[in-house]
Amino acid sequence: MHAGDIVAYPTEAVWGLGCDPFNRQAVFQLLALKHRPQEKGMILAAADWSQLSPYIAATVLAELRQKDDGERPTTWLLPFIPDTLPAWVVGQHRTVAVRVSKHPVVKALSLSFAGPIISTSANPASCEPAREIFQLRRYFGADLAICRGRIGSEKRPSQIIDGLTGQCLRD
Repeated sequence: MHAGDIVAYPTEAVWGLGCDPFNRQAVFQLLALKHRPQEKGMILAAADWSQLSPYIAATVLAELRQKDDGERPTTWLLPFIPDTLPAWVVGQHRTVAVRVSKHPVVKALSLSFAGPIISTSANPASCEPAREIFQLRRYFGADLAICRGRIGSEKRPSQIIDGLTGQCLRD
């Protein structure tokens, strides 16, 4: 990922696509693959909360650790420290979407990258997220790099919760 590669990898519920969140070319290539507008923003997936500490205030992370029961994969919308994240990650939002993953492949990618990675479902806009490798190939072709592993047992993608209000935006 440090070289600007886009990789497909298994997550808790579906296949994901990821890249270096600070590599503009990689992120825009990923957005083009998905036919996704930059304004929507992207999710940062991390191996643990400490990987998010350069971008999220310590007080917010401390409070969030108490709220996150870890039972179901959860993407949190959180205010970020100004000037720490590129506009192509946050899109038009005043918050950033973050998730600490328990999936071993996502954790390994984040740890080997030494920071959070972009995590988005592996599908073009308006198509179902890939749950099988043949779907990845059909959507994105044979040249897409794919990490070994299996998707987890979750039937739905992560829930999305506003970390400040507690409002569930996707269940």
